[in-house]
Amino acid sequence: MSSQEICKMDAVSIAAAVREKRLSPVEVIEASLAQMEALEPQLHAFCTPTPELALDRARQIEKDIAAGRPVGPLAGVPVGIKDLVCTKGIRTVSGSYAYEDFVPEEDDVVVERLIAAGAVILGKTNVPEFGYSGVGHNPVFETTRNPWNTDMTPGGSSAGSGAAVASGMCPFAIGSDGGGSIRIPAAHCGLYGLKASMGRVPLYPGTKDERYPGVSSWESLEHIGPLSRTVADSALMMSVIAGQDPRDRHTLPDANFDWMETLKGDLNGKRVAYSPDWGYAPVDPRVRQIVDEAVQVFERDLGCIVEEAHPGWDDPYDAFWGIVAAESDLKGLREMADRYGDRMTPHLVDFIRRDWKAEDFTNALMTRKAINNKMWRFMQRYDLLLTPTLAVPPFPVHMQGPEKIDGHIVAPSRWLAFTFPLNLTGQPAASIPAGWTGDGLPVGLQIIGRHLDDQMVLRASAAFEQAKPWAHRWPGIVAR
Repeated sequence: MSSQEICKMDAVSIAAAVREKRLSPVEVIEASLAQMEALEPQLHAFCTPTPELALDRARQIEKDIAAGRPVGPLAGVPVGIKDLVCTKGIRTVSGSYAYEDFVPEEDDVVVERLIAAGAVILGKTNVPEFGYSGVGHNPVFETTRNPWNTDMTPGGSSAGSGAAVASGMCPFAIGSDGGGSIRIPAAHCGLYGLKASMGRVPLYPGTKDERYPGVSSWESLEHIGPLSRTVADSALMMSVIAGQDPRDRHTLPDANFDWMETLKGDLNGKRVAYSPDWGYAPVDPRVRQIVDEAVQVFERDLGCIVEEAHPGWDDPYDAFWGIVAAESDLKGLREMADRYGDRMTPHLVDFIRRDWKAEDFTNALMTRKAINNKMWRFMQRYDLLLTPTLAVPPFPVHMQGPEKIDGHIVAPSRWLAFTFPLNLTGQPAASIPAGWTGDGLPVGLQIIGRHLDDQMVLRASAAFEQAKPWAHRWPGIVAR
């Protein structure tokens, strides 16, 4: 099997082929490293690649298989780890000069679990500084580019993870999502991205250092999860990384379902709400058309009862950032800004130095409670809620966002209107490829489930994938 053929395999297939000795884990990792060598100069998906560690790990797995020793369900499968997620002995910079030399002394829970399952870490994937952006540039490393058009952003903050998977460097990667940061690059890179219910995947320890402890902790907003080319690959990763852990007080008990089994079943008769704009958000006409057509698949092909409806809240953007501030170590961040401010991302410095007041935090909490009440009442009538994932297709690098959408002058953050409300509610939400624009840029459809109903989100995702498959599409940058 050629290197390109291996790089186009999904994780489920790689794991099975390695387990059955039809494919060597060393072959798999060599193929991934060759793909990285070919494409990294253009994409900059990995800020800290670890090729030697990956090869050593693959060789050990190969020896274990040859000796008949047990290996995990992900044995030999390459994975990228977002650079906000701690990796023992591997530099974790978080896109900031303040952490340029930070090497964690422990793995994040999800990294522990991936390693125990036999996955092979290729390195750390690039992020905006501390994840405070939906794009892929930071002060330290080269800007991550979108494989579908390298002039465009791949989205963020899991920017490198999205670019790595979309270009075939690895079949799946770890992302984190505090306001959309799994779903954003999934939409912009033509991938599947899952933000499971709050608490399904443990969060520990996050980026930390004795100088600035806890600066990146968005405790009640953050989710860790997969970016993949197929729905089944995300379910496979969830089967490994999900489950309770005492280090995260928010984790849920272990799921009472099998993640892979959730992919089975039809949607016939399910009630589906479609909100094309939340009732207030400007949306690029290209996105609206592509998502409208994708929503029709649920009614025409999948047997759902679809109606347009909105949960009915006002834009909660200010409340979202109030909660981020309340859950951040503002004292530590301000000390950092005093020391590194001229080398930090300007909008992050503005956020840190803002004169936050107690009312900002209490107003944010009251808004969050109101949104949760509106949402649970709304979802009593529906099994699923569909929206665009993002208001715009990918846009040029080195912007925080477009300032004009569908003829409206907007703040540069307005394109993110659809993702962050689901971090306020903690509901499961996925981004799935809805289609491509006329100039070949991906557009995402967001699938939202009821509280804790991850099964329905995955079931709907798999049904849509079967009705309108996308995994055969590859960016032109990937060799045929």
